[in-house]
Amino acid sequence: MLFKGKIKKVIHVEGMTCQHCVSHVKSALESIKGVLNVKVNLDGNTAVIKSSTEISDSNIEKVIKEAGYEVKGIEKA
Repeated sequence: MLFKGKIKKVIHVEGMTCQHCVSHVKSALESIKGVLNVKVNLDGNTAVIKSSTEISDSNIEKVIKEAGYEVKGIEKA
């Protein structure tokens, strides 16, 4: 299935130290309505999301914080 108008954001996450952290951040981001794909990179301390609709940075920050991590920045890619 093709999705038109995918929105891609790169999130800089602080506090991830292991693969369990990666899984926790991935699950948190996947819980956001509209998120189609999540890739988390432990070495780069980043997460990349693709969504079908615009997701507010504050919503992204909220779920990351609730998961126990800190957002250092969000960029549209």
